[in-house]
Amino acid sequence: MRQIALPLSAASDSPPRIVVAAANSGVVDALLEPGSWPFRTAILSGPARSGKSLLARWFAESGAGDAIDDAHLMEEDALFHRWNRAQESGRPLLIVAQNRFAPGTGDGESAGEEARWRVTLPDLSSRLGAALDLEIGEPDDAMLAGLIEIHAEMRGLILDETAIQYLAGRCERSHLGVERLVAAIDRLSLERKVAPTMAIWRDALIETKGGDTREP
Repeated sequence: MRQIALPLSAASDSPPRIVVAAANSGVVDALLEPGSWPFRTAILSGPARSGKSLLARWFAESGAGDAIDDAHLMEEDALFHRWNRAQESGRPLLIVAQNRFAPGTGDGESAGEEARWRVTLPDLSSRLGAALDLEIGEPDDAMLAGLIEIHAEMRGLILDETAIQYLAGRCERSHLGVERLVAAIDRLSLERKVAPTMAIWRDALIETKGGDTREP
């Protein structure tokens, strides 16, 4: 596991660094080589709170190219214009969306099929379909530990290595789950006016995950 420091101000409410592990290492490697992207375009998706926006910001601020966050919320004509402008300038374009892109309008899509980002503008759909598909996966144990450490640091919580490993082995295995867990620990600690203890760790785990927290 490695980490990427972000040049953010002390007042920022964003994480100060990005944890890089199996779930996103392939994405980071691809962002370092935008010259190899087909049509100099890549589409990044992933779970909620998985660092998509942070990676896009890091990519843009590094000077490697331009980034569009929440592209699935944009007007399709405007997004098509941005794609064309990127082709004319030769500048790589990273497009961030909530779900993975799938060409077509979704006609005939079954109700149980995984949610995908589709556009109705045929020309835009065909061009996005040719872009490099990048997806962040769910975190492994190493990434969970790193995320707990960062979110605790952001809240001024003191969690030693024992606490981090205990929580990483028992928490909800998602980026959002970690964020909720550390927020619960912080709140319970403030309510009880004590530093985080084993009792608080367990109560926060039950609150955010439920069930028996004695074993991973």
